[in-house]
Amino acid sequence: MAKLLVVLKILPTDINIDLNNLVSKIRESLPEGYELMKHDVLPIAFGLNALRLYVLMPEEEEGGTEKLEETIKKVEGVSEVEVEMLHRMSF
Repeated sequence: MAKLLVVLKILPTDINIDLNNLVSKIRESLPEGYELMKHDVLPIAFGLNALRLYVLMPEEEEGGTEKLEETIKKVEGVSEVEVEMLHRMSF
């Protein structure tokens, strides 16, 4: 069975957002079958940081990454969601 590894860049709504708390909120909001594998903090400019998330999702999901993107956009504190990479992984 294959899964997709989606690499996302998440921009917070404010410079003062606690990114660790934001990661926890995103992890809790993910649908069944989706798993947050890891995250990194990316410095952008002037104290603004973004998150890079690595999420495993089912390959058979209709609409590709749309469901994942919409779920994360609904989390309080998320301003923008951008898919950076998509990899197919076999297990």
